[in-house]
Amino acid sequence: MLSLIALGLDLDDLGIVSGRLVLSQANKTWPNQRMGASGPSLDIVARAEAALKALAGQFARWLQDEIDKLDAARARVVAEGLTGDAGEALYLHAHDLKGLGGTYEFPIITRIAGSLCNLLEEPGSRGAIPLTLIDAHIEAIKTMVLNDIRDELHPVGGTLAAALENQVHAAR
Repeated sequence: MLSLIALGLDLDDLGIVSGRLVLSQANKTWPNQRMGASGPSLDIVARAEAALKALAGQFARWLQDEIDKLDAARARVVAEGLTGDAGEALYLHAHDLKGLGGTYEFPIITRIAGSLCNLLEEPGSRGAIPLTLIDAHIEAIKTMVLNDIRDELHPVGGTLAAALENQVHAAR
């Protein structure tokens, strides 16, 4: 969990709106204290980066949790098919991985999950997608983590991502 103290905030800076934690408007001095005309002060940015770095030890576990969710969605597709809620769940979990790959220090996963999202993005066309192509994306993501292949500069990572993207292009 990101430390409020590390960001220079306290509980008075936060509020709950529609069930979500948000910065409160009650503390009118907060933006002026921490932001200049050109944006956030270097101090607060440095503290946020330090807090994120402190969380890096959790990234592998969190990434695996996301991959497990993708696997569970894939299993649902086997039982229910791609055209209904199961297909949508698979797309949403792929989209989550697309957004989180870079944050979790695996930009190659962002690229591969993005390719899977491109494959699944049209709900009306999902029924024609070969499940083997979906499986190839999921296995590629797992392979990247297992072998610590983090970006497309790795020859296997770059080659595999490009091959999957070509297959998606051909399938659409």
